Amino acid sequence: MKTTITGLHHITAISSDVRRNMRFFTSTLGLRFVKKSVNQDDTGTYHLYYGDYAGSPGTILTFFPWAGVPRGRPGSGQAYATAFSVPVGSLPYWQERFKQLKIDSLPIEKRFEDAVLTFFDPDGLRLELVATKETDPRLPTPSNDVPPENAIRGFHGTTLGLIDAAPTAAVLTGMMGYHLAGQSGHRSRYTIGSSGPGTYVDLLTDPALPRGLNGAGTIHHVAFRVPDDASQTAARAVIVKDGLSVSPVIDRAYFKSIYYREPGGVLFEIATDQPGFAIDEPVETLGTKLSLPPHLESHRAEIEAGLPAID
Repeated sequence: MKTTITGLHHITAISSDVRRNMRFFTSTLGLRFVKKSVNQDDTGTYHLYYGDYAGSPGTILTFFPWAGVPRGRPGSGQAYATAFSVPVGSLPYWQERFKQLKIDSLPIEKRFEDAVLTFFDPDGLRLELVATKETDPRLPTPSNDVPPENAIRGFHGTTLGLIDAAPTAAVLTGMMGYHLAGQSGHRSRYTIGSSGPGTYVDLLTDPALPRGLNGAGTIHHVAFRVPDDASQTAARAVIVKDGLSVSPVIDRAYFKSIYYREPGGVLFEIATDQPGFAIDEPVETLGTKLSLPPHLESHRAEIEAGLPAID
């Protein structure tokens, strides 16, 4: 028995400066600021969401911006890198953009059949642009900073840094329903369903990787998507049956979530596509107010007073 996962839903990382984080992901990368909310387990901290215009699952990179948190170290035992899909031929534009804006980046490399440009956010978070030859029908986010012909379409995939990939691969190909799509050197690529950008999970077992340390510039968890509540309930039953410890269903207002840790140490989430980010503000004005889940609404004044002002 397997889950009905259809790909990546969102990826959540850690930042140390909320304003710098917002400038980078909106102005530098051209993503839309989709939602300004709070960490529901730590309401003195924002939870920021960036993605496409509608905040579609498979496009959303989120952050917990803990002010002054020490920098972490991406490495094994973590989700090591986050890859975005961009059109073929767009990487020279991004190279020049990063050069002009003094963004740290690495030379373009070939990975499987695609060109990949690795770069880093101000906290050292490892990010990638994949100029994929595969069809990606997702529309770019309208941006005053990045032209549509070069713009990010959404996630391409995530890379997990591991000491031993076999136990993680067994979870992916077993209860989660993934299958091996390719192998090159220390990297194995897995995908699900009809494959394509937004579905890929790469397992990297490079012995040169240091042990990962949590902190600013590292990934907190990786969320996979299922279409609805019933699919999530069924997925949870599969996880329990396979012997992994999994959380109860938690209502995050914009999706429902369950959490479990895969054998390599990476925190996984399974999140529902519904109800989405437009339940408490129109799509046209997403991200323009502090959005709180219903159970926190009565504490709005107290929560707002404890948060730094941001535009």
